[in-house]
Amino acid sequence: MKYSNFELLEKLSLIFGPSGCEDEVADFIISQIEGDCNCYTRDRVGNIIAKISGRGIEYNADSPKKVMICAHMDEVGIMVSDITEEGYLKFATVGGISPTVLLDKKVILGEGDKKINGVISSKAIHMQSPEERAKVTPIREMYIDIGASSEAQAREHVEVGTVGVFDSDFVRFGTEDKLIKGKALDDRLGCAIMIDIMRELHGSGKGLEYDVYFAFTCCEEIGISGAVVAANTVKPDVAIVLESTAVADICGVPEASRVATLGEGGAISLMDRSTIYDRNIVEIALSVAEVKGIKAQIKKYISGGNDSANIQRSGKGVKVLSLSAPSRYIHSASNVIHADDFESMHKLVYALVAGGKL
Repeated sequence: MKYSNFELLEKLSLIFGPSGCEDEVADFIISQIEGDCNCYTRDRVGNIIAKISGRGIEYNADSPKKVMICAHMDEVGIMVSDITEEGYLKFATVGGISPTVLLDKKVILGEGDKKINGVISSKAIHMQSPEERAKVTPIREMYIDIGASSEAQAREHVEVGTVGVFDSDFVRFGTEDKLIKGKALDDRLGCAIMIDIMRELHGSGKGLEYDVYFAFTCCEEIGISGAVVAANTVKPDVAIVLESTAVADICGVPEASRVATLGEGGAISLMDRSTIYDRNIVEIALSVAEVKGIKAQIKKYISGGNDSANIQRSGKGVKVLSLSAPSRYIHSASNVIHADDFESMHKLVYALVAGGKL
């Protein structure tokens, strides 16, 4: 069965897929894009690269222009690092997760049909000293309880190296259900937008000005980005990276310190810790958004990075645009995005690609 829009986003959000274990996500994506592209491949590192052919603008004798749209499939997670005599699991994080968002969270451990539920915990508050209560519990003092009564019993279900993710519902809430809460919205949101745009382009019969590639990449959250492999395979001239970005549009934060605002459209980056973005592409995106009446905003805080850095530096160099969904509580069990931003990002990327603006 094929899904679209917010139903597609929900299905993607709930799939198990920490960095390095994206197979379930990839299988689902393939089930959704088959028949909606000219061809697709799954490379050695696990990326999916799909293509919609265009008639091409010949800017030299040999090569038609290529545009690549990119989003990563993986999510932050955890990995079992030790099993105690009592059957508790010690763990490390996969990707950047603050210890403040871990305690008491439900998790799912294991892949395929070997999954098991657990809960992250630590010493109860009644057993803590005043000094311990006043500080954030470090991860080394946390453990996962899977209900095992011994190390041997725990090892029937998990082993050192078993990975896991947050166990979190997908919930619509707020005025007119405009807010969406779920895990892995960074960056299953980008994957959902790409699938919907692919169908729209393929089904419209529109003669695109260039070949468009859709790269669903792996391992972005741990920095060993599959995007560099995808970019070196496709060799695009221009790339659009779809992401989620942390924001500070919450109580107590001055307006000048806020990264972006939920509901005001995708956030376009000018610069982050690893990329200075092509100003011409940024201006094109802002101009198209204004002409089409599509909400978009500039990301106001310089921080972090994404697949753009690897793509920009690949081959002979690539012009890159980063378009991110503002997300509260990112890299936690409860990412929160705005439905209008999801739709605005879809409209803007489609307008850029289908309109031959790149």
